[in-house]
Amino acid sequence: MRAMIYLSLTLNLVVLIPVCGGLLVNAAWTDGAYGGPSAARQILLSVYLSIGLLSVLLLIRPDPRMVATLLLLQVVYKMATPLLVGTWQNPVVLSNIGISVVHAVTLALIWRATNSASIQPGG
Repeated sequence: MRAMIYLSLTLNLVVLIPVCGGLLVNAAWTDGAYGGPSAARQILLSVYLSIGLLSVLLLIRPDPRMVATLLLLQVVYKMATPLLVGTWQNPVVLSNIGISVVHAVTLALIWRATNSASIQPGG
């Protein structure tokens, strides 16, 4: 479980650092992936920055319950992306699906570890 927690949180940072950097400087590639500059894109950037900051903090001091909360939120919004965008062709949609798979495995391992630890014999 611990290795997957580190993998998921590190994956967040590996993806979010260049994405946030690109959005902050309005890199040319961001228009194709996220559309042109807009308030909505800046709101998404603030969400990404929040996920990145929490990922750093949880790498420093991992708490499986907090990690599970962050990853579950990500899986839900990432899996909703293709439905709301209406295509699988967008690179953000494709990366969201791949990241969701990794986070779902981490969530399953956290679930199994925390539930097996909380089951009391004879109770």
